[in-house]
Amino acid sequence: MRQLLRRPRGLPAAVPAVTAALAAAALAVAACAADGGAAGSAAARTPAASGTGGATRGSGTGSPTGAPGTDGAPGSPTGTPAPAAPDAPRVPFGGHAGRYAAGTLRPSGEQAALDAKVVEHYRRWKAAFVRRGCGNGRYQVLSPDADHPYVAEAQGYGMVVTATMAGADPDAKKIFDGLLRYVLAHPSSITPGLLAAEQDASCRSVNGGDSATDGDLDVAYGLLLADRQWGSSGAFDYRGLALDRIRAIRKGEINPVTRLTKLGDWTDRGDEYYWVSRSSDWMIGHFRAFRRATGDPSWDEVIAAHQDLIAAQQTRYAPGTGLLADFVVGTRTDPKPAPREVLEDPHDGAYWWNACRTPWRIGDDAVASGDARSLAAVRRMSAWIRKETGGDPGRIAAGYTLAGRRLSEDAEAAFSAPFAVAAMADPGGQAWLDALWDEMASAAFGRRDYFSASVTLQAMITVSGNRWTP
Repeated sequence: MRQLLRRPRGLPAAVPAVTAALAAAALAVAACAADGGAAGSAAARTPAASGTGGATRGSGTGSPTGAPGTDGAPGSPTGTPAPAAPDAPRVPFGGHAGRYAAGTLRPSGEQAALDAKVVEHYRRWKAAFVRRGCGNGRYQVLSPDADHPYVAEAQGYGMVVTATMAGADPDAKKIFDGLLRYVLAHPSSITPGLLAAEQDASCRSVNGGDSATDGDLDVAYGLLLADRQWGSSGAFDYRGLALDRIRAIRKGEINPVTRLTKLGDWTDRGDEYYWVSRSSDWMIGHFRAFRRATGDPSWDEVIAAHQDLIAAQQTRYAPGTGLLADFVVGTRTDPKPAPREVLEDPHDGAYWWNACRTPWRIGDDAVASGDARSLAAVRRMSAWIRKETGGDPGRIAAGYTLAGRRLSEDAEAAFSAPFAVAAMADPGGQAWLDALWDEMASAAFGRRDYFSASVTLQAMITVSGNRWTP
């Protein structure tokens, strides 16, 4: 079972229209979730209370004006055109509005069938993990296989997913707003504009109440998606909230010396963890979106620093596999894979339960931007795993050394699904991509498989052609 530890033990806190209609009909009868909530029940549309580090409607955040949209979306005086109706999606699932780089592979088969598989997985994921509780109108994504019932990573996943699935799920905006209310109600104890990393079964922030970088990156990105999807003239100023959170991320979770992601806002110059970075936080596509949204050129430095580190780590420590370690230490002077138990367990320096997401995260940027460095990074990973497994996704192990030695005989969707995104950028990978898609589309999961189910769903969204950028 995967643990989500935010600091070492004992460290103090410092769709086409027809497809969309069919999907909506299916989801309308599947909204009720067990264990404490109905995912399809009504949520209040009142703004969250002030003082949580974010802006609600009328906060005067001063977002840039006349900013052009991406993926063909025009600009407007407020940054994003308002939809015709408050809850009507502008980028409905199944419309395939996102631009993918030239040469990007797609799974073989009819597009409607690919979309239907994504909706099916989403419906099961929603029923298993989306809950309503912890306060009026609030929703949460439950993480039963983490060390606490609610973790920042899960809420970020939920916001990105629901903003993307609008048009297939008639309750998407209601759930998104409920997740946002929950996020705003749990600010970091150190940086109020960020999200506290963990909450217990009573919805109280625990373990110091400080932040975890991956959750904040997805929350900010999800807010940008929501602004494009629904506009920001309703109960929440999504764009203003996104800009506030991006600024807080820049201040609290980006190392000002290395320009690399920190583990959270709890590290500072006085501890060794200030020079540690987690590879699953290296979300190049998110950084590009933050650059577009803010106009802040310092995000270009963040992108370059992470791409430099990825290339150097692959070349020096994994020349035959392209795999990345869960954690990299010594980022100021001599970045290298972490030794044992720097933060979580004996495999902190291996391709393990954090790094397993890197083919998806870097692959997302590769297929969306066509960036040569992202393409090169994921092609190395894809070519190796395709050869290593003989083209059989069932042979992908749940963990490897950077040299490619298996660390487990288990198979986990969290390890196989991300390679499907990487395969989209692999010129020789069509049969491999088809096999990976079939593996994802037929994957079963239980109510304690939040992590694998969430990673698989997001990989399926990209691989099916339904990813778009804000």
